[in-house]
Amino acid sequence: MGRVVRIALLAAAIMGLAAVVLVRTGDGRRLLLWLFEGRYQAQGSPDDLRPRFEGPDATRPRLAISLTPVVVGLHEPTDFQAVPGQDTRAVVLEKGGEAWMVSLADGTRSRWLSVQVLTASEQGLLGLAFHPDFARNGRFFLDYVAEVDGADRTVIAEWHVDPARPVYAHPTPVRTVLHLAQPYANHNGGQIAFGPDGKLYVGLGDGGAANDPHGNGQNLSTLLGSMLRLDVDESETAPPDNPFVGRPGARPEIWAYGLRNPWRFSFAPDGRLVVGDVGQNHFEEVTILGRGDNAGWAQREADHCFPSGRACSSEGLVEPIYSYPHAEGQSVTGGVVYTGDAVSDLSGRYVFGDFVSGRLWALDLPPPGGARAPAIHALGRFSILPSAFGRDARGEVYVVDYGAGRVLRIGPGG
Repeated sequence: MGRVVRIALLAAAIMGLAAVVLVRTGDGRRLLLWLFEGRYQAQGSPDDLRPRFEGPDATRPRLAISLTPVVVGLHEPTDFQAVPGQDTRAVVLEKGGEAWMVSLADGTRSRWLSVQVLTASEQGLLGLAFHPDFARNGRFFLDYVAEVDGADRTVIAEWHVDPARPVYAHPTPVRTVLHLAQPYANHNGGQIAFGPDGKLYVGLGDGGAANDPHGNGQNLSTLLGSMLRLDVDESETAPPDNPFVGRPGARPEIWAYGLRNPWRFSFAPDGRLVVGDVGQNHFEEVTILGRGDNAGWAQREADHCFPSGRACSSEGLVEPIYSYPHAEGQSVTGGVVYTGDAVSDLSGRYVFGDFVSGRLWALDLPPPGGARAPAIHALGRFSILPSAFGRDARGEVYVVDYGAGRVLRIGPGG
């Protein structure tokens, strides 16, 4: 293959960090991808957390909320996961490879673990999932991008901590569950989560660059551009009831496919998998994915043909439950269903946002089999870069602010 010379690039997609200039030499092949540089900043002062209602949000139904900082002093935080069995504790990840044990009661934090990661563009320490039986077995899993055998790879790794002392004990690595090469430094996905079936779900982007140059979104022979479903309690990681088990040429780990960059997903209380998939030129989408579903990328961007103006068929594709144009935001951050008590108007609604515009919304999930969300409510535009959402043990929702390095609790508005 020869020498790979990477020229770092900041990719304008999900974390305001954007793509790669990559040059291959030594084997006669040369691939040069030029993508613009850019770094997004929240509009307005981070100290001003009053909601603004602009554009289409000005005429939408509104729900009054407040945002209160509960953890500060972080650097580029990427994920928030409440610690099972610990009412006021959560782990917050940073892009650079640090994981912090934080107190949601007083905001104190301590370094929990560190992982050596790559940090160009959208790489880094991206996701954490606690095993459903974590309180007894101390098992948890990380998703990060590292250099392995000379290549940039997504790594899904199992770790362990003393379940009797999860807050103060030192976690240790156990094994690599899966790793795969990433051709570019953007569109890594990064969310992992256990479903109600006890299986580990892994969201992977199409591999990066732009326009899905390798056709990964519609290719079942690669794990890229897919939602995986793994059995981490058995020696075989692909459960036998996965939809493509036994299909020639298809990877058995795939649960659903046709994704561009699934930046945050979660399971609704009824078990449905709700995914925020980042768009490219014009549209962002929220989609409910089921067994064997095809979300359409790169035939479509959200529910529009891609590239724009090209004829395409929607046959066999799952429709988004909600999409919005880039006039409202440029990078969806998937959220969670609110199950707390502090904000009654949010009860049972899916709370999500846009990383670039700082807008937050709440939508009513459609009934099973329904095509579109029946209603969308504006929560406001804030001076934040929301990179993740999470819930605590009481079902209250938190927003991770990548730009200001903090965790914010959603509460009732004034």
